[in-house]
Amino acid sequence: MKKLQDTTFAIVGLGLIGGSYAKALKNLKVKHIIGMNRNPTVAKMAKEEGFITDICDADGKLLKEADVIINALYPKAFLDFVQVQVKNFKQDVLLTDVMGIKADFPERVDSMLGPDMDFVSGHPMAGREGKGYGQSAAEIFNNSNYIVIKRAGNKPENVAFLKDMAMDFGCKRVVELTTKEHDAIIAYTSNLPHIMAVALVNSDSMHANTKYFIAGSFRDATRVADINAELWKDLFLFNKANVRAEIAKLQVQLNKWDKALADNDEQTLVTMMKEAKSKREDLFNAKNFR
Repeated sequence: MKKLQDTTFAIVGLGLIGGSYAKALKNLKVKHIIGMNRNPTVAKMAKEEGFITDICDADGKLLKEADVIINALYPKAFLDFVQVQVKNFKQDVLLTDVMGIKADFPERVDSMLGPDMDFVSGHPMAGREGKGYGQSAAEIFNNSNYIVIKRAGNKPENVAFLKDMAMDFGCKRVVELTTKEHDAIIAYTSNLPHIMAVALVNSDSMHANTKYFIAGSFRDATRVADINAELWKDLFLFNKANVRAEIAKLQVQLNKWDKALADNDEQTLVTMMKEAKSKREDLFNAKNFR
């Protein structure tokens, strides 16, 4: 692989994550960044602001120059893009993605690629409320985790290139997982918290005066209810078996709370809270982030 700064990148989808990739690459002084977006106004804005150097039209011909293509599209759109544009990919292109669901996507993409093309699936564990290019920022990668999907057929040099790029972005660590491991873990650490936030906001207890009684706990618990619904419906549905399993596990915990309250069981309430406090302190202990 070329030196990062001399590599030609194409970013497909200049929304929150794609736009953040463009800004992070520009901060690292990458010389050639091609941007492709369904809404040409967004691509024009990114170029005017100096975060991409060229705009790729819908015909995809400019993709021929890209050494690395970063696909930041929604899951369904990703497959359509590869099917239509693979004719414009370099013979030895490195293709990667940012999707929060893996399922059988890697194998489906592989089936459309040429023999020397390499799809190394990735997932930056970075984001923020809202959506769109206007919310993008290079800083969202700072101290985040970056997941690379382990697959036997990937070229080691391409995997190493993406790992190094993630660390250059400011990520704290890179973790390698299989698709199965990824989807099971993400159901718990990402899908479930988003469902809980949406459920809290949609509760019948929410009313016009609720805003006068909100402090930090409610604000933190519902932050991700500011959700990109079109994206997340795909993430939930493509991972529904794992997500439903996590909902069932959460229900077990809620049932314990309900029973303890009904029984005035002070000891069980205290035990549950102390257990959670200890686990969370260990989870976010500074030594775990070195």
